[in-house]
Amino acid sequence: MTQSTSPARPEHSSYRWIICGLLLFSTTFNYLDRQVISYLKEYFCTPASQGGFGWSNTDFANLTAFFTAFYAGMTVVAGWVIDKIGTKLGLALSLVVWSIFGILNAFVGRLVVMHIAVRSAFGIGEGGNFPASIKTVAEWFPKRERALATGIFNSGSNAGAMVAALFVPWCLVHFGYERGWKMAFILTGAVGFVWLIFWYWLYDTPANQRRLSKEEFDLIHSDGEEEAVQDIPGDRAKIPWTKLLGYRQTWAFFWGKFLTDGVWWFYLFWLPDYFIKQFGMTTDEVRLPTFVVYGVAIVGSVYGGSLPMTFIRKGLPVYQARMRAMLLIALFPMVVLSTQYFGNTAQFGRMAAVLACATICIAAAAHQAWSANLFTTVSDMFPKKAVGTVTGIGAMAGGLGGVLVQKLTGALTDAFSATPKVAYVLMFIVCAVSYLIAWAVIKVLVPRHTTITDL
Repeated sequence: MTQSTSPARPEHSSYRWIICGLLLFSTTFNYLDRQVISYLKEYFCTPASQGGFGWSNTDFANLTAFFTAFYAGMTVVAGWVIDKIGTKLGLALSLVVWSIFGILNAFVGRLVVMHIAVRSAFGIGEGGNFPASIKTVAEWFPKRERALATGIFNSGSNAGAMVAALFVPWCLVHFGYERGWKMAFILTGAVGFVWLIFWYWLYDTPANQRRLSKEEFDLIHSDGEEEAVQDIPGDRAKIPWTKLLGYRQTWAFFWGKFLTDGVWWFYLFWLPDYFIKQFGMTTDEVRLPTFVVYGVAIVGSVYGGSLPMTFIRKGLPVYQARMRAMLLIALFPMVVLSTQYFGNTAQFGRMAAVLACATICIAAAAHQAWSANLFTTVSDMFPKKAVGTVTGIGAMAGGLGGVLVQKLTGALTDAFSATPKVAYVLMFIVCAVSYLIAWAVIKVLVPRHTTITDL
C-alpha cells in the first residue's frame, strides 16, 4: 500500500476531519433544503379564502410521500453511480441537482401536482448525499473511527433542520406569506453552491491528497483490509446491486433502515404540525421547540457515534460493540409513549409543551445515535468498493419506510381532524417500538460479524 508521489507533504496532519467537516456542511444544506416544506405546511393547508393554498393534510402527505419515494428510488442508482464515478464528482452532481430544483419550487404556483413534480425531482438530487458521504467515511477513516465520523457529519441533518426552524418562519414574517414561501425556497437552494467551491478545492481521495501526511495515511489504512483507493476510472467498482441482495448483511441494513428511517421523516415533516395542533402555537412560536429538538439530536448523533468506541476499548470486537450500543440506543425512543401524557395541558398547564418537547428530544437524539451506528455497519461488513451501492440500497429501504409513515400520518390526521391528539398518540406508538424491532431483525439476519470477501 503506497501513496501517490506528491511534493511538500506535511509531517503531521489531521486532514480526515476537514473532510468530515465538508460532509457535515453538505448534509446540513441537504436537510435545510429538505426541511423548508414542513414550515410551510400551515400556510399551504390554510383555506384559499383565507389566503392559503387550500391543501388538505392528505395533499401535504402526498407531497412529502412523493418526495420520499423518488429520494428512495434514486439512492439505489446514486450509490451504484457513486461507486463507479467516485465521491468527488458524485456528491457535487447530487448537490447541484437538488439545489436547482429546490430553487425551482418557488416558481410553480399553488397547484399541489406541480409541487409534487418539482419536489420529486428535488428528491432525485438529494438521494446521492448519504451514499457519497458514507463511502467517503469508509475511504478516509479506520473502522474504529467511522461511527464517530458518521455521527459528526450526520449531525448536519439536525443542524439543517435547526437553521430551517429559525429561517423559514422568519422569511414568512419578514417578506409576508405570499412572497416569503418563495424566498425560503430560493435562498436555501442557493447557499449550497458556496459549499461546492470548497468541496472542489479541498477534496481528493487519501492516495491523491497532498495535504495528507504519511502518518495519517497509514492510520486511515491501519485496518489493512484493502488497498488505498486511487480514484482512477479503471479502478471503479462494477458490482451490480442485484448481486448484493444475495447477502444477509445487505438485508440486515435494508430492514434496519426500512423500520426506522420513517420515524425521522415523521419528526422532520410533521413536528411543526404537532406543536401547532397540540398546543395551539403559531408558525412563529413553533420555531423554539423544533429548534431545541434538532439541537439536542446533534448531541445524540455525535455521542451515539462514539459509544461503540467505549466498548471497543474494553476489548469487544467492532461489530459486537456496535450491536451492543445499538441495543442500548433502541431503548430510549420508548419514552415517546409518554409524550401525550405529559402534553396534557389540563394536567401540566404551560409546562405540558416543555415536557412533551423533552420526550421528543430524547427520541430524536436516540434516532440520530442509532442512525450513525447503523450506517457504519455497512463499512464494517462490506469492502469499500461496495459501500456506496449498499448504502444506496438501505437508503432506498428507509425512503420506502418513510413513504408509508407519511401516508399513515396524513391519513390519521385527516381521519382524526376533530381530535388530532389521537392521531399523534398512534404515531408516537409507531415511533417508540420501531427500533427494538429493527435491532431484533438485524440480530437474526447477522448474529455474528462476517466480512464480505468475495466481491
